[in-house]
Amino acid sequence: MTVIEGDVGGGAEERGRARPTGEGEREPDPSDSLRTFGAVVQALREHAGLSRAEFGTRVRFSRHTVESVELGRRMPDEAFVERAEEALGNTGALRKAARHLTRGEPGLAVWFRRWARLEKVAVSLCTYECRLVPGLLQSEAYARAVFRYRIPLLSDEQLEAQVAARLERQEMLRERIHVPFSFIVEEPVFRRCFGDAETRRGMLDHVLAQGARRNVTLQVVPLGADLHACTDGPVRLLETPEGRRVAYSEGQENGRLITDPKQVSLLHQRYDTLRSQALTPKDSRDLLERLRGAL
Repeated sequence: MTVIEGDVGGGAEERGRARPTGEGEREPDPSDSLRTFGAVVQALREHAGLSRAEFGTRVRFSRHTVESVELGRRMPDEAFVERAEEALGNTGALRKAARHLTRGEPGLAVWFRRWARLEKVAVSLCTYECRLVPGLLQSEAYARAVFRYRIPLLSDEQLEAQVAARLERQEMLRERIHVPFSFIVEEPVFRRCFGDAETRRGMLDHVLAQGARRNVTLQVVPLGADLHACTDGPVRLLETPEGRRVAYSEGQENGRLITDPKQVSLLHQRYDTLRSQALTPKDSRDLLERLRGAL
């Protein structure tokens, strides 16, 4: 089973077109393009009056394979596409659609993918986190520790792929210098033990370096702070190039993209209030440096 996660647990993305998949393989995380292609195959098959078994006989693949393709669970190979074209009228639609097929995004939860796509083009991003260091601020050692303790356990190869993808995702902070990134994080997150003192110092050094970027604002909610506006849990907010505001909330094995204007406005109000309740960026930096010095 492939572990899939959101921003804190984070993830990989496969770029470009994927290689053909054999009949014995299936996609762990079907992509939108696979689901769309499968739906087109199913619609054309049903229009032709063929059952899955009958269609499978014509394309020389099993009924199970036909079902897997139609449900977006399997990347169709070239033979399947060509035979399906011939069996369904030779319109060229399936050949053209197959050029745009991509695999799913290992490491990104199904519920997180829409947010991840919006995140790449957003004109502003805000994150409040009370569980772990936000994915965009994690050091390599911290990310590796997070993935190491996930359940179900990852293979060594999967773990390294997840870490590499996490570090790649952080390039947004460096490459998108005109996009403001705001982070508000609870102090206990930075006090949580993992690894030895040197590893924890490295994590704080990384967070301080990321927070020093001109497009990044980092604020800490100190241990002594009162209850505040975001006690309902972590939240992420962004604004699209079209000026639309969207929010995202995540929990155990689930996440929710929030687009209702009233709900999003309420979450923005809570986040804006928390800005005034957290330490200033300078005081936050001073606190993190003291935590580092105490290790």
